[in-house]
Amino acid sequence: MNNDTIGADISKDPLDAHRLSDSESRRFANDKAGHKAFLRWFAGKPAERVVFEPTGPYHRAFERALGAASVPFAKVNPRQARRFAEATGKLAKTDRLDAAMLARMGAWLQLPTRPPRSEIVLELKELHLAREALVKDRTAAKNRGKVLLLSLLKRQNAQRLEQIERQIAAVEAAMREIVTCDTDLSVRFGILTSIPGVSAITAFALLLETPELGTLEAGEAASLAGLAPIARQSGRWTGRSFIRGGRAGLRQALYMPALVSMRFNPDMKAKYQQLVSVGKPAKVAIAAIMRKLIVLANARLKANRTWRPKIAA
Repeated sequence: MNNDTIGADISKDPLDAHRLSDSESRRFANDKAGHKAFLRWFAGKPAERVVFEPTGPYHRAFERALGAASVPFAKVNPRQARRFAEATGKLAKTDRLDAAMLARMGAWLQLPTRPPRSEIVLELKELHLAREALVKDRTAAKNRGKVLLLSLLKRQNAQRLEQIERQIAAVEAAMREIVTCDTDLSVRFGILTSIPGVSAITAFALLLETPELGTLEAGEAASLAGLAPIARQSGRWTGRSFIRGGRAGLRQALYMPALVSMRFNPDMKAKYQQLVSVGKPAKVAIAAIMRKLIVLANARLKANRTWRPKIAA
């Protein structure tokens, strides 16, 4: 094999790797020096793909190193990886075994690789994560404020809330500045925010969670968000369709815009009312609006055109 698939199991300190062609396993440090050593390890034998599971803050620097070296990589959902291991009869779980399992999964399923993200997008992602953390802090501070009795603690909590609001505003300003300075991001951002219900924060989330948006078919966009109905049928029995899987962060980003669209977008409002009128539960109707939103966003980006309201004949 001229090309090879490599599995990498990433934790806080070590990075376990397994090369499929010769079954060689190595352990590297999960830092800059370790990433360079990892890249040198297969420098003479190009990798077809490096497969790993996202592990929060621990995989980001590794992903950057792969992108900078133009190494194709595939990120897999940990639940799917675990089920693949169980399907192949591998029940034991260690870092070394997980790396080997990821290599087999990538090769056998021919997992598609993701294009590396630019440094600008990675900076935007870091700011977005920081904003999410600040929003959680704000919610926690507001909840604490409801049960505080002492005036000193109330005053300190109010000051903390003011500080968080200033920090959120600063982060959002930095995100806008990054988007404004990049022509491609600025155009995509403008198209997304032209859709009723899609705020600047939602547009940031869509750009970061789905860099593929604008290159997909309608069904692919819905599946990516976990909003495509999954059929259940066996013999003469037919069960209810349901949604599952996909990118959870993308679904979370679409929920509030769907509620807003149901009020201010005539097409979405009509669709919601039509579904409810035939007896669909409200949550099913909302999921349908979320699905229409992601399909609409994908279509607008693919056509490179902003949203325009339909003009009545």
